[in-house]
Amino acid sequence: MKTYFTSESVTCGHPDKVCDQIADAVLDDILANDPDAHVACEVTACTGEVHLMGEITSSYVPDYEAIARKVIAEIGYTVPVVGFDAENVRIRVSIHTQSPDIARGVDRGAPEEAGAGDQGMMFGYACCETGALMPLPITLANRLTRKLEQVRREKLLPYLLPDGKAQVSVEYEDGTPKRISAVVVSAQHSAEVGIDALRDAILEQVIFPVLPPELLDEHTEYFINPTGRFVVGGPAGDSGLTGRKIIADTYGGMARHGGGAFSGKDPSKVDRTGAYMARYLAKNIVAAELADRCEIELAYAIGLADPVSVMVDTFGTGRVSDEKIASWLMEHIDMRPGSITSRFEPPRLLRRTLRRKCRGSSVGVDRHRRGAAKGNFIITLSAKAGRNSIEKQTEQNLSRQRSHAGADLCCHHPCFPRRAARYRQGPEYCAVLGCAAPARTRLCLRGDGICAMPRHHPPQKAGLHVY
Repeated sequence: MKTYFTSESVTCGHPDKVCDQIADAVLDDILANDPDAHVACEVTACTGEVHLMGEITSSYVPDYEAIARKVIAEIGYTVPVVGFDAENVRIRVSIHTQSPDIARGVDRGAPEEAGAGDQGMMFGYACCETGALMPLPITLANRLTRKLEQVRREKLLPYLLPDGKAQVSVEYEDGTPKRISAVVVSAQHSAEVGIDALRDAILEQVIFPVLPPELLDEHTEYFINPTGRFVVGGPAGDSGLTGRKIIADTYGGMARHGGGAFSGKDPSKVDRTGAYMARYLAKNIVAAELADRCEIELAYAIGLADPVSVMVDTFGTGRVSDEKIASWLMEHIDMRPGSITSRFEPPRLLRRTLRRKCRGSSVGVDRHRRGAAKGNFIITLSAKAGRNSIEKQTEQNLSRQRSHAGADLCCHHPCFPRRAARYRQGPEYCAVLGCAAPARTRLCLRGDGICAMPRHHPPQKAGLHVY
């Protein structure tokens, strides 16, 4: 059965992303000077104006106006004629402290005992469609917007302006991606460039360099600036608001979303840390080949540290029952907000780089980034005595495993053709894959702990449909 799925991504100059970045830049600055601060910063933007608001309790007071102007300038809004620029924009600030009613549930003696900053549910998702264990449509859309940013910043296309977005439609056959059916790119540009020249340049320097040629064919349609003109953009063209790109920030609509945004929120806010943790768990489950797809829901109550529920859904692809996986996670993984923050320390992930993370998708971007978290774990199965187990390994053990160059890989492992694997004979077998090779199948760690499947690049078929 053929189905089609579409996902969207936006550039850092999109009005909503401008607000996300300002909010996270404020958060980064505060946490760099007061790691225990509680921050919930919201931002709106429109023609010539930015408004920062929210609840912040901290011993450090940032220069909100300077931070906002710096972010706007770094994005590229520096020319007054576009209606929104760093030098002339009006900055308004309406910040007050966090409610003491909330603080009494969050502030505890030990950091690990801190309660959740709000109630809510968060979802994490992973699948085997890409090397980053992300859905293919959002992965390709993110590649397009990053390339659009690159050619603008490097002035390969000097007439491009900061605002832009991309959309990719993928055709699935029985749940497997087969081809790209449509590509949409909208790029803000200066008035002097003609639409035909712009479309040709976007096609040659943005679309073709990043989309897999094997997924493009003579029936793929390309829609580049479909209205024919995109000069007025950014907050001058549409108002912006933090948290309005939560689908582009995550899985492009392929998975459910709890509704809570990420930007401007410190680690005590489970909207952010809970979603990161759910993704981290789902990614490990798929990477360990317990399932081809996995969605995890975590739910919290304000003031309580432990989640009130944990749900696992492998959509019928699990080698182990969803109930068993959920019970393993609840037994072995500490999902309290304070423990999640500790797991992802040093603060490189949850603190100093939050603005960088919010520029594109907040999850599944850098598949080659080493170690998504301290104490990264992998799930291993053994049929010994009919007992399944989850093993949690420290980074030291993982480093030692890397040095063995795949000693525990079986012939079905994605890395087997590229790395020498040694078979171990014995009564145990690989329960995950159902083969009789090694006693245990472990993830071959490369980069962030995910094997990149080999990519092939057959010649592109003739025929283009550009609109």
